[in-house]
Amino acid sequence: MKVGGPLQTDVLVVGAGPAGSAAAAWAARAGLEVLLVDAAVFPRDKTCGDGLTPRAIGELSKLGLTDWLRAHVSSQGLRLHGFGQTRQLPWPGGNLPDWGSAVARTELDDHLRSIAIKSGAQAIDGARAVDVRLGSRGVEAVIFERAASGKSASRERFEVSCKRLVVADGVRSPLGKLLGREWHRETVYGVAGRCYVDSTCSDDPWISSHLELRDEQANLLSGYGWIFPLGGGQVNLGVGTLATAKRPANIAIKPLMSFYASQRRADFGLGPELRMPTSALLPMGGAVSGIAGANWAIIGDAAGCVNPLNGEGIDYGLETGRFIAELMVEDHDLERVWPALLTRHYGEAFSIARRLAGLLTVPRFLPAFGPIGMRSDFVMTLAVRWMGNLVTDEDRDRAARIWRWAGRRSLSLDHRPPFS
Repeated sequence: MKVGGPLQTDVLVVGAGPAGSAAAAWAARAGLEVLLVDAAVFPRDKTCGDGLTPRAIGELSKLGLTDWLRAHVSSQGLRLHGFGQTRQLPWPGGNLPDWGSAVARTELDDHLRSIAIKSGAQAIDGARAVDVRLGSRGVEAVIFERAASGKSASRERFEVSCKRLVVADGVRSPLGKLLGREWHRETVYGVAGRCYVDSTCSDDPWISSHLELRDEQANLLSGYGWIFPLGGGQVNLGVGTLATAKRPANIAIKPLMSFYASQRRADFGLGPELRMPTSALLPMGGAVSGIAGANWAIIGDAAGCVNPLNGEGIDYGLETGRFIAELMVEDHDLERVWPALLTRHYGEAFSIARRLAGLLTVPRFLPAFGPIGMRSDFVMTLAVRWMGNLVTDEDRDRAARIWRWAGRRSLSLDHRPPFS
């Protein structure tokens, strides 16, 4: 493909985060011609907690990145704080790796993009998708805009024709909106912020979550705070709260993050400066519709593939990138196949997770049940499995059976099931 002339490709992937880069890498490895385009110039930052659960580690290992990950900080499990209790709960292993990690998204996304390129994909950055050209078979081309070459401040447009389109442009998904994607906020969604802080605990083998998150007036909030060690003398520190259309989160995230840091400074040896603070809204639990057409599909965060109980989406992004690449090899009608595949893999779990997360937005729920849960070994063991996205399709243990049973019951009650 020659940039500047007519561009045509088998698979066009828009968005080079974990989902898009995974899709591009897997599609290229399957022998397809792939072009990966992103609006940003890499390396670039992304609002995220940077944590990699064992499920994410498993997907990254499939891409051949185990040794690269081992060169970063490793985590043994979750350290949960709240309601007068602290519990250290190891990652359970089983069908997934028994370790986790954390890598700043500036580094992770840049590395994954390079893996896609090494796998055979071609890439363009600094080009934003602004329009689509539709035809009888679906999307025929995507129109991009980028800065003109030279010192001019003007913008230039170019078009990429494609047989298949993968939309992986993040939570706001501007290209998805052009194609009819809609986010439904009657179910739970997240409001989160993160920053980087110097810390004497940057090599801690446990990632910490504070489940009793309070504001400066001591009000208990429906969310949690986190401190994820990154090595090299710094941690990722952030806060996230839950909301629905009926109970919106009227919270200033960055001041809350500063207050949370002040509360944890002594325990974690935190420095005074909160660097690179950012925040974002997160569609969760498949609360989107219009995620596929005949020859196009939306994946990752753009498809609402985010765990409502913890805001984690990297693992789902990597998985959906692999799933869609497998479908691209054959001539499937994606409008029919893609929502069905996501529902089969995630529908039950997303339904019950967003129902439970919705309960946390009820003012009296968390004060009543939070202390009880933290005192129960059984409940907290379940919490690690469920909050960490650690129930796989292969699991048959009691925690997995309870989760699936609850998911089936929840799904049957949904007014709007995930991805519909």
